Parts: sequence; structure tokens; C-alpha cells
Amino acid sequence: MSKENQKSQENLAENPKKMNYTKFSQEGINVKKEDDLSEWYVEVVQKAEMADYSPIRGFMVIRPNAYSIWETIQKYFNEVMEKHQVRNAYFPLLIPESFFKKEAQHAAGFEPELAWVENNDNSEERVAIRPTSETIMYDSYSKWIRSWRDLPLRINQWCNVLRWEVKQTKPFLRTREFLWQEGHCVYATKEECDKEVRLFLDEYKKMCEELLAIPVIEGTKTESEKFAGAYYTTTIEALMPDGKALQMGTSHNLGQGFAKSFGISFKDEKEKDQIPWQSSWGVSTRLIGGVIMVHGDDKGLVLPPKIARNKMVIVPIFFKGSEEKVKKKAEEISKNFKELNPIIDDRTEYSAGWKFNQWELKGIPLRMEIGPRDLEKGQITLVRRDTGEKILIKESDLKKEIPKILENIQKELLEKAKKSLEKNIIEVKSYNEFKKAIEEKKMVKVYMKEDAKTEEKIKEETGATSRCVPFDQKEKNEKCIFTGKPVKKYTLFARNY
Repeated sequence: MSKENQKSQENLAENPKKMNYTKFSQEGINVKKEDDLSEWYVEVVQKAEMADYSPIRGFMVIRPNAYSIWETIQKYFNEVMEKHQVRNAYFPLLIPESFFKKEAQHAAGFEPELAWVENNDNSEERVAIRPTSETIMYDSYSKWIRSWRDLPLRINQWCNVLRWEVKQTKPFLRTREFLWQEGHCVYATKEECDKEVRLFLDEYKKMCEELLAIPVIEGTKTESEKFAGAYYTTTIEALMPDGKALQMGTSHNLGQGFAKSFGISFKDEKEKDQIPWQSSWGVSTRLIGGVIMVHGDDKGLVLPPKIARNKMVIVPIFFKGSEEKVKKKAEEISKNFKELNPIIDDRTEYSAGWKFNQWELKGIPLRMEIGPRDLEKGQITLVRRDTGEKILIKESDLKKEIPKILENIQKELLEKAKKSLEKNIIEVKSYNEFKKAIEEKKMVKVYMKEDAKTEEKIKEETGATSRCVPFDQKEKNEKCIFTGKPVKKYTLFARNY
């Protein structure tokens, strides 16, 4: 990080109102992505108008350019949930202290991150802002579930949560407050619960790859890394350009522990009392951070067309005497492509080159250039944001060709990201190889016997944590590189956000 930007962050931490961190020394991105990913990321987030810093340390303002991506994710996943009979609801922001204490592992896992609210009513117990909603939701579930006929119960809520992180924060990737969806389901049997834990994880994988163009690895978390209070946790993990993993979503089998703690039970078809099984699953606004990191380049943001609010920008090239004619053609084409929500940048106070740079910074997938010579020839120049390729197309072919180009951009962004992921996963046979691979910013594939003490040692010595035991692997007769004990599956390790 440059001294200028580092000083800005330090001043902001001491007195958030003292400095306007949105001011940088020059237009455009001042650092190359390969040279300093962290500083590059901060510049892209702010200069592409994705987010800004809040007056309160560790919080962020999500600006319209990013919030529209979140709305696209919401729209996509609401349709998925409708297909699987999940209903949206909303539960209170504040959670009584006694609720956290009902499930011991859950309470211990979240206690350091809780933000307590000062209570002026001495007759009431202390309350915290939700870090997650299991406890407040399950109190209601205990009242709503009586019979096997009430199951399965599938409810989701879109909301904000607050976790008082002590680590260094970074917009979207790690902030104290973030937006997410959290699904909470109740089932009569473990088999039903297991099936839908995987179902929703698979839906997350599909969304990340088809909508965000980010490849992910599905797997199970080790005991050390599972969600506090869960029976087991499944996850989708992506790899960022700096070799750090980003957990893109999780789906948990919560077992019967929460049900027992909150008095959730039902009478089965034989009128016998039974304890149900529960699941929870969620993704958050960190998906937006993943999009920025995976696809962005030295010019700024690169948006997959499926999540871009404006999929095309039309830049008229003005020459004296042809302004009205060129502008009229731009407006005509814009009307013909309403479904792409195109922007017409007909500002005259900026040069065409300056406008090109601005829209590249903001990641608009496709740029259309229209000048008087284009009108004479009956052709249009299109420029892909992802590759910079210029394409000359007859105006009469635009309707046919533009959807194909956008589809290719979406497809090729995913293919490029897949190749990068595959290239940066390496298998090791010893701990020395392991440490070297982590230093080289790789995701490490290692056969090891699951052990909390070993994982803690690895974390202390390398900064890497176990990301998951992937589903998609064949069992082999291998030996743990630490103990020599037999092991059949490998685990992926990486440093993480």
C-alpha cells in the first residue's frame, strides 16, 4: 500500500470525519493489480463507486453501483427459493442475552463478536444486535411447530447482521455490518435435512458460476472450522488472485441441538413426541467483493453481463456539423436495446478517450462507439470490456450479434477464472512443501488426518486454515503427512479473507 493511502486509512481509523478517503492523487487506478492487490482493490471499490467508508470504523456505505448487484442476486435467489417452497419473512434485530445462552457452542462462538445495546429499561434483560438469527427465529419456531403436518418448515430472511470484527476490515470482504440472506429450515428426519443442506449448497454453486462467473469448490468443513453449534457445515470456496480463499456461502446441518435448546418438538403420525432436525444456509454481500477481485483488471472493474445493471454504454463521437445526426442514431439504438439498459454518454465537456476510461473503470461489459464515418458506412464499433477487443458490425446485424457477444463475455470470464483456480491448486507430500506452497500464494491439496491441534499449528506457523474436504474426489489409500496414519480424502488449505 502506498504511504498516501496507508496514511489515509490510519487517519480515518483515528478520526473518520477528519479525512475524505475518496480523494486520490490521480484519475484512474494508480496501482497495478499484480503489484499490490490490496491497494488496487480499495481504489477500484471507491473509484468505481461501489462503496465508501462510513464515519464508524469497520462499516461501509454500499453505493448504487454495488447495491444493484445485490438486488440482482436477491432476484435470482428469490426465484430459486420459490422453486423450493422457501418463504421470506423478517425477524427482530435485537436478541435477548438469555437466547444466546441456550445453545452453549453457539454462544461461545459468537460471544466475542456481539454488540450489546444499552438498555434504559431496567426491567428488561440485556440485548445484542443479531450476528446471525438462529436464536431469535427458533424461539418463534417453538411456537409454530406442533405436528408433523407443520414440517418441513422453510423460511428465509434478507437482512443485515453485525459482528464486531477485531481483524482488519475490507469493504465487502470483511466488515462489521453486512447484508445477507439466511435460510432456516426444520425437518422431521436427518435424511430430509441432509438432502436439503446439499441442495441449497448446490444452488449457491450454480449461482456463483452462472451469474457471477466465479468457480467454486464444494466440500465439508473440518470440525475446527464448522459453524458454532452445527452438526456439520458444508461450504463453497473460491480462490482470489492473491492466493487467499473466500468463503462464498455455507449450508449447515444444525442437528437437533438448537431444537432441544429452544423447545422445538412435534408429534409424529403415531402421536409420539419427536425432536426435529434443522438446517441453515446463507450468502452475503462478500460475493460482490469476490466479483471485484476475480474479474477486475488494471483499468478497474469488469462486470459479468448477467449482473451488470447497464450492460452497454453508447458513446457518440462528435465532429463539428454531425452532432445532431450522431446523437439521434445513438438514441435510436438505445431504444432498440432497452433490455440492456444502455447508457448514452453524450457529454461534450469530456473527450471520447476520457469517457472510455471512465466506463472501463466502472466495468460496463460492452461499449458502442458511433461516429459520422460509422453512419456513412452503416456500421458500428463495439468494444468488449473484458478483452478490449474491437468488433466492427453492420448496424443491421446488431440485434443478432450483441446478445451473442454478451453471452461470450459471460462464458469466457468463467472459463478464465476456472483456469486460474485449477492452476493455483497444488498437491504436496510434506510439511515443507506445504509451507512453501502457501508462501507462493497457492491453495494446497494435502492428505492429512483431521486433528484440531494440527490445524491450529498450521494456522500459527503459516496463516493457512483448512477450507474444506471437497465432495468431488475419489477415496485413495494415502498417509497423513503429519502422523503417517492412513487417510482416504484430501483437504484444501489456504490463507483466507
